[in-house]
Amino acid sequence: MRKMAFALLAGAMIAAPAPAAPEISSFAFVQDDGSLVIDGHMIRLYGIYIPPTERTCYTFIRPTPCGTRAALALDFKISGDFVHCTERAVNADGSITASCTTGEEDLSEWMLQRGWALALPDAPFHYTAMERIARAKGIGVWGIPLDAPARPR
Repeated sequence: MRKMAFALLAGAMIAAPAPAAPEISSFAFVQDDGSLVIDGHMIRLYGIYIPPTERTCYTFIRPTPCGTRAALALDFKISGDFVHCTERAVNADGSITASCTTGEEDLSEWMLQRGWALALPDAPFHYTAMERIARAKGIGVWGIPLDAPARPR
């Protein structure tokens, strides 16, 4: 009897679906390092590293947004849309690494395609390919700085 109860319990545990990864959805606030604050959670985009770039201010917009170029690009991409994230890991500092989308577009892929991020070593292969294409095109962090002083003629 005891063995049968144990077998039933073990079978129920195996048959039970794994809990779904927690999802976080809300408006996102982009930080200078490219991380997101969503519903009080610090989110780091999965599979990418956003290198620090110089601070820039866009004075043609009110209120004037300032931040690193990569963070501003991400902020303009999101531009008030809901961001949907699926948790992949919780980091030692309490931040969450997550795959995030806005609309139908993956934000990590978007950042890589525009040259604003580097693929991490454990990222999917296509992330590395996207980084190499952006590097070959000379865009984002791989391009010529837009704030370079004009050369004298």
